[in-house]
Amino acid sequence: MKEQIFNEEILNSLAEGVLTVDKNFKINFFNRAAEQITGYNKSEVVGQLCKHVFKCELCQLRCPIGMVLESGTDIYDHNSSIEMKAGSRKPIRLNAAILKNSNNEPVGGVISFRDLSELMKLKSSIISPTNYLGMVGHSKPMQEIFSLIQEIADCEANVLIHGESGTGKELVANAIQATSLRKDKPFLKVNCSVFPLNLLASELFGHVKGAFTDAVKDRPGRFELANGGTIFLDEVAEMPLQTQIQLLRVLQEGTFERVGESVTRKTDVRVISATNLNLKKALDENKLREDLFYRLNVIPINVPPLRERKEDIPYLVEHFIRDYSKIYKKDVRDIDDNALEVFMNYPWPGNVRELENAIEYLVVRSKNGKNISINNLPPSFRANTIVNSVEASKEIQKDNTSQLVKLLEKHHWNKTKVAEELGVGRTTLWRMMKNLSLEEKE
Repeated sequence: MKEQIFNEEILNSLAEGVLTVDKNFKINFFNRAAEQITGYNKSEVVGQLCKHVFKCELCQLRCPIGMVLESGTDIYDHNSSIEMKAGSRKPIRLNAAILKNSNNEPVGGVISFRDLSELMKLKSSIISPTNYLGMVGHSKPMQEIFSLIQEIADCEANVLIHGESGTGKELVANAIQATSLRKDKPFLKVNCSVFPLNLLASELFGHVKGAFTDAVKDRPGRFELANGGTIFLDEVAEMPLQTQIQLLRVLQEGTFERVGESVTRKTDVRVISATNLNLKKALDENKLREDLFYRLNVIPINVPPLRERKEDIPYLVEHFIRDYSKIYKKDVRDIDDNALEVFMNYPWPGNVRELENAIEYLVVRSKNGKNISINNLPPSFRANTIVNSVEASKEIQKDNTSQLVKLLEKHHWNKTKVAEELGVGRTTLWRMMKNLSLEEKE
């Protein structure tokens, strides 16, 4: 009994909402953060079916705990939304896992969730030349993507987004949908790589009762639920070939059949897809059908990795510092030159997602009213990068504005060449230009 009380106190101390359910999906634990996020008291929800209380967006398609039971894989960082006690909806990011007893038998499930409403407000409220519908990019490739999204706003052609993991492909898809003619219609997302082979077709096209084990009732698929709207197929190149044939039929004819049924159904859905695979290799190895590729790739968008657009890093850093300072209610003002130089030299294999996680870590560690310094950085960052010396930074600051302008004009405002001639990093030069109020020229 004492151990149970101790465990509950630990869960109640967490900032994330936590609830647990029994084998019948009835809530049997609800921590304090869950009460604050949802507006419900623990006494109001214990004993109730989870999906009937919160009406989670994901639950309308499939129960998160049910998905974990079927796939055997826990769910991490899934964006969804729930209905609060007041009736309004709130965006959340959830994790789901199965609870097992000492005999390794499932006895229920646990869901943890985090309120994303403040973050969503921040991401949607700012649109500037370097921030477009939540995407931050000052570099020429990102500006070209922003322009392309605006150009295709009145077009309903299919879009294929290609880029490494963590580059922000889903943000591009969100922006395309938000500016499209179907922006007020359903927008559903499917990660084609997370479902077992036999369940993906059911997820996309639905099934009828008895079609397979556990198909206890008819269930519509995503293409049926998204009728009139848009569907985002993430990791589309990892879709099984048989399912690719079914998808091709939807794209060509707008028709499909539920699993286990011979009735032909119609749907009108715009498809935005994404992949991080090498498309040429996938086509050569027959992992992706060529006819499907051409149907999906009507409008191709390539999102470059962060290492190829390092000029975006200072803007991304500033953006994430502002966001997470607001979320964690901290006064973290900026990042110092040496720490930013580390970021500029780091290869970022995880791209923007890795950068965002790093800034969140640094904001949590930083003290109010202070800048992020090199001392706050994880050892892995300091070990894998070279920081320009403080002496070099002081030397460049001795130049006056006219001297720097002359040097910039000499190199046609190519900051890389200017930085090389001065023997300093691009970030030091960028800071100098910012301090001297020198406008950047293309």
